[in-house]
Amino acid sequence: MDTYYTDFYPYERFLGPQIPLTPPRPPGGLPTLGSQQAPTAPPPSFTPVQQTATPFAVDPGAISLCLFRNTFIWLRNGSSFWFFPVFVGPRSVAGFRWNGRFWSIFGVDTRQIVSFSCF
Repeated sequence: MDTYYTDFYPYERFLGPQIPLTPPRPPGGLPTLGSQQAPTAPPPSFTPVQQTATPFAVDPGAISLCLFRNTFIWLRNGSSFWFFPVFVGPRSVAGFRWNGRFWSIFGVDTRQIVSFSCF
């Protein structure tokens, strides 16, 4: 015999304060990940010299200073690339990664970032 269950409350039941899902736009209407608008220009054509790497996770407060700026990051797996961060969370950063031809949406755990430089 098959058993079927019905949810008598198919709608959201959260009654707490409502928080918008998309972050507020920065001054000047710069792109946000919520609108999925990548930067309109490529990053600088040079590859910066890596600063002293740290064995610890990157502090989200430090990388938040690079929001909406061209940022070069080095990851623990050895890869490095230009990145345009638009969101910093407690353990992650999201934005757009330059693949050499265009920007694509990208997110990474801050514990995977060895070092970064923003311009």
